[in-house]
This record gives sequence, C-alpha cells and structure tokens, in this order.
Amino acid sequence: MNTINRFIFKDLDIRGQHLSLSDTWQDMIQNRRYAPQVRQLFGELCALGVFLANGMKHKGKITLQIQGDGIVNLLLVEVTNDLKILGMVRAEGAVEERDSLDKILGKGQIVVTLYNAQTDRSFQSLVPRNSKGLIATFEDYFSQSEQLESKLWITSTQDNLSAMLLQKMPESDRHNSDGWNRVGALAVTTTNEELNNLDVESLLHRLFHEETLELFKPDWVSYECAQNRERFERIIFDLGEQDARDLLKEQGEISIHNEICNEHLFFNEDDVNRIFKD
Repeated sequence: MNTINRFIFKDLDIRGQHLSLSDTWQDMIQNRRYAPQVRQLFGELCALGVFLANGMKHKGKITLQIQGDGIVNLLLVEVTNDLKILGMVRAEGAVEERDSLDKILGKGQIVVTLYNAQTDRSFQSLVPRNSKGLIATFEDYFSQSEQLESKLWITSTQDNLSAMLLQKMPESDRHNSDGWNRVGALAVTTTNEELNNLDVESLLHRLFHEETLELFKPDWVSYECAQNRERFERIIFDLGEQDARDLLKEQGEISIHNEICNEHLFFNEDDVNRIFKD
C-alpha cells in the first residue's frame, strides 16, 4: 500500500493521519545503501513532508531540508499537493550504529518551505531542532505553527515506511476533558512491528476499538523524480565547448549524475554538437 488516510474521533474533536508506503518507499531508497539510522531519519522527514502536504488547499509543494556540518550534511524531501514525493540524503562518510544524532547531523538548521504555484510565492520557516530527535522536533513544530498539540509515530524498514499523527483540536477539552490523554495512552502502546505490518483498519481497531472513530477514504502517495535533461545540458554548455569536447574525447561520452533521482544521464557527440549549435 502507498496510502495516507485521515481519521477523526467524532466525540472527542481529535484528528489523525495514518501513512503506509511500500513500493513508493522502496523507490525512494533503491540503490541508496543508507545506514539504518540514516534511513530512519530520511523516513521521518518523508513522513512529515507527506503529512504537511496532505490537504494543501492550493497547487504547490512542501520542501523539508536539513543542512548541517555532520556526517550527513543534507537531507531533502519534496512533496507536491497531489502527493508526489522525491528526496535524497547526502553524506560525507559512513554512519556507525553508535553515532549520535548530533554527530550524524551536526550543527545545522531545518528549513520548511511552502511554495504556492498559483501565486508563484514561497514562504519559509526555520525550525529549531529538539535534542530528542526529528519526531520531537516536529511535534513541537505542529504544536507551535498550527496551535495543535500533536503526537507522532514513525518507523521504517527496507520495505516499508509507516507513520501515525494525532492532533488535539481546539474544542477537544470541551467535548471530553480526558479524551486527549486517553487516546494518547492508547496510541503509545503501538509497536513498530504493528505500525509496519497492520493495515490502517486493523491498527486503529487494535488501538481505539472503544472509541467512536471515522476513517476517510485514502489518498495515494507516489514517487516521481522526472529527469530534467535540459538542465543538465545547460551544465555542459556552461562547461564550455572546448572543455566539453575534450571530456567527450577522453571518456567517449559525458556522464552526469542526477543526485536527487540517483540516475546517470549520458551525452554523446551528437548531443554535444546540438548543445553548442543551439
């Protein structure tokens, strides 16, 4: 499954989202060889990007970016309003199991950018990192930016990325003063194995079968990383004709790695002739 589902606790004014990615997640990390800690951080950022993009009221995209001076110096995730996702991790060296979050990410900042395609404007915010990790960081972010107390669960394997978000709506305490605490106490009993292996109906029934809950139809999340060949042709053009032809003569073709899609583009003599003729 590659779906995200919204649900509400009808009597408590509490809402939630459940994310389950299989093929889409596998496409995201295929041939990347991320260490488990890096894969988990990347998965957390992917899940957060989907949660933020789900339900956008305009055409556009959400970009989450973490830059720092640690072993991993870039984490990037982009999700469009129609839930197409792409992303990458850039690391300078290997991450060991014992490495701390500070060593992996170093000193840096988390940048959230909301792009509105209808107005062609972007709004950017900086998110201070909670020392407890990205999940705690974005629980803080949701609580502060949306004024909604929030709880997150995110787990990943090589095969799946699964996550759940709960948010306390403004009128929740008026409906039931103990509702948020009760739902939170039930939700915290879920295990990573259950989050990964149970479908949304089974998981919600296991956790909240005594609550009145409405589950909405799923939306689909897909991986899409389109090759922009023209952009890479401009790189060759900027290299200069003589250098480009020298490189072509030396290697037989010009190869450029599209890092975000993790694919190579190849340019032959006909391509180079066309680039500099145009």
